[in-house]
Amino acid sequence: METQKFNYDNNIVRAFLYATIAFGLVGFLLGLTAALMLFYPELPEFLFGTDDSTIKSLASGNIQGLINTQGALGFGRIRMLHTSAVIFAFVCNSFFCGAYYSMQRLLKTRMYSDTLSWMHFWTWQIMIVSVVITFLMGINTSKEYAEHEWPIDILITISWVIFGINMFGTIAKRRVRHLYVAIWFYIGTWIAVAMLHIFNNLEVPLSFTLWKSYSIYAGAKDALVQWWYGHNAVAFVLTTPVLGLMYYFLPKAADRPVFSYKLSIIHFWSLIFVYLWAGPHHLQYTALPAWAQAVGTGFSIMLIAPSWGGMLNGLLTLRGAWDKVRENPILKFFVVAVTCYGMATFEGPLLATKSLNKIGHYTDWVIGHVHIGALGWNGFMAFGIVYYLIPVMWRTSLWSKKLANWHFWLGTLGIIFYAVPMYISGFTQGLMWKQFNPDGTLVWKNWLDTVTAIIPYYKMRFLGGLFYISGAILMVVNVIKTIRAGSFQKNVPAEAPALAKIGSARKEGEGLHLWIERTPRIMAILAFITVAIGGLVEIIPTLTLKQSVPTITAVKPYSPLELEGRDLYIREGCNACHSQMIRPFRDEIVRFEGKNGQYSKAGEFVYDRPFLWGSKRTGPDLHREGGRNPDSWHFKHMYNPRITSAGSIMPRFPWLITNKLDKKQMADKMKLMKNYFDVPYTKAQIDSANQWAENQAKGIVKRIYSEAADVKQQVEKDRMAKGGSFVPLEDREIVAMIAYLQRLGTDIKTTQIQTASADN
Repeated sequence: METQKFNYDNNIVRAFLYATIAFGLVGFLLGLTAALMLFYPELPEFLFGTDDSTIKSLASGNIQGLINTQGALGFGRIRMLHTSAVIFAFVCNSFFCGAYYSMQRLLKTRMYSDTLSWMHFWTWQIMIVSVVITFLMGINTSKEYAEHEWPIDILITISWVIFGINMFGTIAKRRVRHLYVAIWFYIGTWIAVAMLHIFNNLEVPLSFTLWKSYSIYAGAKDALVQWWYGHNAVAFVLTTPVLGLMYYFLPKAADRPVFSYKLSIIHFWSLIFVYLWAGPHHLQYTALPAWAQAVGTGFSIMLIAPSWGGMLNGLLTLRGAWDKVRENPILKFFVVAVTCYGMATFEGPLLATKSLNKIGHYTDWVIGHVHIGALGWNGFMAFGIVYYLIPVMWRTSLWSKKLANWHFWLGTLGIIFYAVPMYISGFTQGLMWKQFNPDGTLVWKNWLDTVTAIIPYYKMRFLGGLFYISGAILMVVNVIKTIRAGSFQKNVPAEAPALAKIGSARKEGEGLHLWIERTPRIMAILAFITVAIGGLVEIIPTLTLKQSVPTITAVKPYSPLELEGRDLYIREGCNACHSQMIRPFRDEIVRFEGKNGQYSKAGEFVYDRPFLWGSKRTGPDLHREGGRNPDSWHFKHMYNPRITSAGSIMPRFPWLITNKLDKKQMADKMKLMKNYFDVPYTKAQIDSANQWAENQAKGIVKRIYSEAADVKQQVEKDRMAKGGSFVPLEDREIVAMIAYLQRLGTDIKTTQIQTASADN
């Protein structure tokens, strides 16, 4: 057989490696900032200016500086930036880095196209920068892990397709007959992410010149599709590609073969099959149909088996090589990473059970659980890969093993100081929310009681973040020193015999899986069928059966001013802290609605695009907020929450008080809702949208002035000072926000719920 000579492309690997390190630091810093703001909400005031004399400020003491930021450093936007930076910038770049390196060596060929490699790199980095810019501007969809607006969704799709063409092209020209297990996981990842991303992000743009769109799904249906995506973004962005990297880099670093080939087969196929069914466990006790919740729980519990199969396959690969772990910092990172994977994949199914979900959901327990995976599994795997690749690619030894070990221990301490306080905080929240006195009243009536009780744990979590990012900074120093001491080789010479053509038909006596491994087309088709089954069974019935979301005749569409207010709510990322879903628990009904309480019904959300049920309650649920507080209270609360709620950790929104509301697209939004989503607006309502909004705004302003003379005096003083540039209060953003908040939950006011089916 003729031996062919070729070169591996290290240049593209280096580019993704640098991006991984740079965006990793950015993601960690954003996370640290968000953690700080949860016990020091005055951070934006400290940086930009404030009118609160009790707060020291780097600025001149004028709140105009904070207003001028337009909320760029608001917690809701920082949280979105943090999650997106960690997932799409840090973890995805680390996956691409490891995949481009390992694929070439596992397939004994250069990547299919250098041009496609660089197109993939630059489109992905442009996407990341676009996300940073748009999120800071408040341009987002609010959908967890999918907050990007429609142009960025398209760019992600283009970049992912380019990567897929390059990957499958490389597989097609390979010089190795059977695909190694890491490649199976890369194939499964590509197929699943393409399917999840496209179907979850189907949306209708308001205009092809505007960065605004509305989901084609609404309410409970949108919730199901979103968490089918959201849970499986964790599965197929944060888990399966990293498992592929584990199957390559862990054996390489240990210089040991994978423990069990058969266990690898079971791990791969069972994992990609079961994962797609588990999404509804994020929606336990919500308005999602009960059968979907039950299916999600069942498959979540089943996930323990394949997940732990993969964990054991990784750890048992080190049999006979544990002495190396003591000496090799790379293996230290890998061992803790795989252990954290096992911990997270055991805890996740437990949290999916209804018994624990009713305590843990909406609490910091879930945040601790997620970060065991993010900091331990994803972060430590990425660090281990960086430490493995830098000496190999620069043909030198790691500059300082001691520094790498310091990084390991700082990172490990960071994980402990992050996760343990969040577990304690979560248990504290869940139990405090549910406590009743003997007379049937809540022990902790004031929501702020539960907030102030966990502030010490937020400070400990911040300390954990400091440990973690300090370790990452040591890694950067180590990497720079190692690179300077070495010599980078862009093209690495290699040789391998050409692969003889033997046809794709299964040979006599050939094992089934061996046949699948050498026929990538068959493997890809089977992987697609495997990942698609769960979504088809869960989502299609919910989307197509009208009975899945009974109509409530009292629920009406939002007014144009309320629709604008909802878009402002999304812009500011309010759903990062507030849920809009009252579950059928006694404590939630009493706390959020009172004696005439109603838990949330699926039919109440039919006009919500996207849904806003939330995943974390830092502040109270808002689904029955309408009418609970006067308009003036909301005005003052948005200007400075600590005026109305002493001890609040909610950020300030003074720009809402001063900004003029942009009403130019108001009628267009109503037309889109009517034409594309069959929202029952009449032509007369659309034609009179501006007058409708103006009348509603005047009513709100009239109530504010009657309730708060000081607000009226301040607005009048403002009018006198600004003259012709003065914006009347009824034309400002705050009024639209109040209109939306006062509408929430007001369609249902009685204990009898009339549905369309009840009329038949």
